[in-house]
Amino acid sequence: MFVPLHDENPLKAIRFPWVTVLLIAANVLVYFLEATRLDEVAIASFAIVPRELFDTSLLPVAVETAGLQVPERLTLLTYMFFHGDIFHLAGNMLFLWVFGDNVEDAMGHFKFLIFYLACGVFAGLVHGWIDPTSEVPLIGASGAVAGVIAAYLVLHPRVRVWVLALKAIPLRISAAFALGFWILIQVVMVLLPQVGPVAWWAHIGGLVAGAVLVVVLRRPGVRLFDKGLGVGA
Repeated sequence: MFVPLHDENPLKAIRFPWVTVLLIAANVLVYFLEATRLDEVAIASFAIVPRELFDTSLLPVAVETAGLQVPERLTLLTYMFFHGDIFHLAGNMLFLWVFGDNVEDAMGHFKFLIFYLACGVFAGLVHGWIDPTSEVPLIGASGAVAGVIAAYLVLHPRVRVWVLALKAIPLRISAAFALGFWILIQVVMVLLPQVGPVAWWAHIGGLVAGAVLVVVLRRPGVRLFDKGLGVGA
């Protein structure tokens, strides 16, 4: 598995990736509130629970837990700003930091925000559709970040990325190899018996949404697959 560090891909249309930075700040702030103000029961009220999301006979109006009242449809947005632990948060935010700025550059600030949230919503829906009777809460930005990864791969497969291989060895490799390998892992994992806390189908949902939406939301004139650039650009 590769840990991304930096990509050699300067911004072209925007001066600063404000939305990417604000999304990271929002996730960090929410995690701070999780760690200092909220208990597990309260956090679960912001999570997607497939059975509650799709079975309206259970909770016809809203989830009410520990004094909090969160409409179930709203959890499709709120869930992506909560994380299970600091490592869960750090991994998602690192991928968003390295790859989000260029996707934002290709779309513009507002469209990128819509793109990110839409990928997260679709990821949550796919997770729920796969197991609609599940009562296990889903939290995390992984689905939305998977959308960013797919969009980056569609836009810039030839760009070189610095990564840590096996969390220790620095390598400079193409985005196609680094991100393609990550995507391959997600596909393999959904084909295996589902064990552990990782919502692999949410990742797949985010990947599909990202690959489709980047084609629709990119700025006019933005090329796909680094067309027109030389190998190793």
